[in-house]
Amino acid sequence: MTSSVAFDTVALDRALRTLQQQKQIWEVLAVDKKIEMLLETRYLLGHYAAEWVRRSIEAKGLDPSSPWIGEEWVTGPWAIAEVINGYIETLKAIAEGRLPHLPRIRTRPDGQVMVQVFPRTLYDRLILNGITADVWMQPDVTEETLYNEIGTLYRKPTHEGVVVLVLGAGNLNSIPPLDVLYHMIVRGHVAMLKMNPVNDYLDPLIEAIFAPFIRTGFLRVVSGGAEVGEYLTQHPDVDEIHLTGSARTHDAIVYGTGPEGTARRIHNQPLITKPMTSELGGVGPLIVLPGRWSAEDIRYHAEHAVTMKLHNNGFNCVASQLIVLADCWEQKDEFMAAVRQVMRELPQRPAYYPGAAERQRAAIAAHPHAETFGGEVPRTLIANINPTQDDYCFQNELFGPVFAQTSLPGEDAATFLRNAVEFCNQRLMGTLGASILGHPRTLRQLKTQLDQAIADLRYGAIGVNIWAAAAFLIAEGTWGAFPGHTEDNIQSGTGVVRNALMLDRPQKTVVHGSFYPFPRSWLHGDFNISPKPPWFVTNRTACRTARLVTALAVDPHLLRLPPIFALALRG
Repeated sequence: MTSSVAFDTVALDRALRTLQQQKQIWEVLAVDKKIEMLLETRYLLGHYAAEWVRRSIEAKGLDPSSPWIGEEWVTGPWAIAEVINGYIETLKAIAEGRLPHLPRIRTRPDGQVMVQVFPRTLYDRLILNGITADVWMQPDVTEETLYNEIGTLYRKPTHEGVVVLVLGAGNLNSIPPLDVLYHMIVRGHVAMLKMNPVNDYLDPLIEAIFAPFIRTGFLRVVSGGAEVGEYLTQHPDVDEIHLTGSARTHDAIVYGTGPEGTARRIHNQPLITKPMTSELGGVGPLIVLPGRWSAEDIRYHAEHAVTMKLHNNGFNCVASQLIVLADCWEQKDEFMAAVRQVMRELPQRPAYYPGAAERQRAAIAAHPHAETFGGEVPRTLIANINPTQDDYCFQNELFGPVFAQTSLPGEDAATFLRNAVEFCNQRLMGTLGASILGHPRTLRQLKTQLDQAIADLRYGAIGVNIWAAAAFLIAEGTWGAFPGHTEDNIQSGTGVVRNALMLDRPQKTVVHGSFYPFPRSWLHGDFNISPKPPWFVTNRTACRTARLVTALAVDPHLLRLPPIFALALRG
């Protein structure tokens, strides 16, 4: 261990001692005080939002006039503000001696409870019109017991307190503070946030925005490399760990590295036994149901599919890595031609995340027929993968601008859908998110089969005619792997975050969107007013729209709505 690291341990020890002293105080702190701190944090977020985005685009090597800038608003300040608002609303209900309002509760024929969590407010219905979300609870939760599964911390505090070490993600800048907020507000933990070296340029802003929690001794923010992370994970003053990253990082923490670490994992002999939750990504599938699509449908959903892969240049844990098509779909070649065209048309961008080139080269080495479309780390399409083989793209998260595609048998849409669910559950690594695209006519024909497919898919987030990542942006949704993974077979991790309604035992979040954007939706009898979403990689007004929506989330006011709609319709 170097002297600089040894010197840093003094400050780290002191920070952890402060958290240990404050952990019981925070857990039982008056709800009104927590609301005040969140309101102040939201105000500071609005104050620093533009600087947050400026630093992000500089670090990622983006031109300030680039069409990609909207992403930094959507998955940065906007995402944080929305989650803060969700927690404030739930805490207000708790402060009034009631539970948060749940718009609709249903029970499936098999007994599984589904809770509609979105939309809940007027702003929800206006800003993300046409989008709905349900949290499916774990099978043993009933409608009668559901309300005993909400906000346990505030009904049954432990009076013990927990210091959680949050190992922050390096890709989306909102993830580290959002993970901290979940552990502090929902689970009652005090937190040490260890930033990833990839985005620790935001350290000063996070400290400024979260000053209400830092000055009271409930949060500390530190940075450093792997040696700092190793020191903290093994520290006796860290009670729990939360990681957003890769399964490889998880295993290195829990079991160690090298042949010895592999042997310990095989025999499930962990080096660290303290509680640990994690969100670790995986191979996200995009299932496209066969049907009769117009040329406009083909183009729009080719942009949709490419967004699911190339948003943030593919550095998303829930990126759709594998397109799953039906052999029987007569338009599959037309759809793939449109996907190629969109990948070819998009402006180039830097591959800022470490290891992208190596991952792309490994995928190419396994697939000599791969197509590339230029760039520092070339956008890559690997089509027509044999679904019967244990392919590299099925078992490795490529985490970068590499898109893959396979086709499955099935004489009709229903048979294909069953085959696709079995394929994704059995053959693909990870359980974080799966997306499904289908023409409304096809979805009506498959109503019962689609419902069963959603129930059978073992993923923590499922999107129907919308990218599963929408569950990340919806504060009331839950975000994390499908329950049931173990430390020695971690897949996409354990536990959830976000979860502004504080549902104790969720299984998955299912989000539904519209097949058509406005105004084309009205021509087909779908009377939503949602244009092309601001997270689409082809949205021309994403930056300005997302900036206005962020301002609305930070300071909700109806007069902010007209310019948002005017810009969104031009996207």
